[in-house]
Order: sequence, then C-alpha cells, then structure tokens
Amino acid sequence: MNETLLTVFVAATAVAVVLQLLILAGLYFSIKKTSASVEALAAQVEQKALPTLTMANEMLTEYRPKLTTIVENMTATSNTVRDQAERLNLTMTDIVDRTRLQVVRADEIVSRTMDRVEETTEAVHHVVLSPVRQLSAMMTGLMAGLGEYVGGRKVRRQERAVPQDEMFI
Repeated sequence: MNETLLTVFVAATAVAVVLQLLILAGLYFSIKKTSASVEALAAQVEQKALPTLTMANEMLTEYRPKLTTIVENMTATSNTVRDQAERLNLTMTDIVDRTRLQVVRADEIVSRTMDRVEETTEAVHHVVLSPVRQLSAMMTGLMAGLGEYVGGRKVRRQERAVPQDEMFI
C-alpha cells in the first residue's frame, strides 16, 4: 500500500506541477502582452509629451525673469492702489466732515438772518408804523376838527341865514 500511496502522491504532485506550469505560462503571456502595450504607450508619450515638456521647460527658463518682473509689478500696483484707496477714503471723509460743518454754519446763518429779519420787521412796525398811525389819527382828528369848524360855520351861517330868510319872507 505504501507504493500505491507513493505513486498517487507522485502523480498528484506531477499534476500540480503541470497545473502550476500552465498558470505560470498564462501569466507570462499576459504580462508579455501588457508589457508590449505599456511599451507602445511609453513610446507615444515619449514621442508626443516629451517635446511638449521640453518646450515648457525652455519657456519657463526663458520667461522666468519676465514672470518675476510681472509678479513684482502686480504687487507694486496692488500696494499703490491700496494706498490710493486709503487716501481717497481719508479725503472723502474729510470732505464729508467739512461739508457737514458748512451745512451747520449755513443753517446757523440762515437762522440768525431770519431772526434779524423778524426783529427788523418788528422794529420797523414799531418805529415807522406807530408814528404813521399816530399821524394818521392826528390827521383824521384834524380833518374832523376842520370839517366841524368849516361845517359848523356853514351851519351857523345857515342858521343865521335861515332866520334871515324867514325874516325876509
């Protein structure tokens, strides 16, 4: 039984080795096929991308100082714009404050002017119109007095005339 068992194990081992050989051969051919695809892809990359990368590298080398200058100029411009904006803000704040102050002053001037106009109107009313009223009252009184005097004489003459006329009739 030992010999049969040994033969079975040897046969199983031989089958396992042959099976491993077939698996390894399949892997070999698969890897060989993949390797050929990768080599073709690498050739295409080398043919198309390498010149582009080389040109990009040359451009970076050539334009690096110019790009540095552009970045420096943009930084300086940004700083200048920020400084000018701050100055403009301060100027606008100053203008608004001054305008506000002038509006307050103008309001005070207008208020004082209106007060003075009112005081002047009252003074004119008191100084000019009161004497004019008094003069008007005096003139009215004088006219009434003269009218009475002149009218009273006529009446007296008429009174005297009436009796004389009565006497004449």
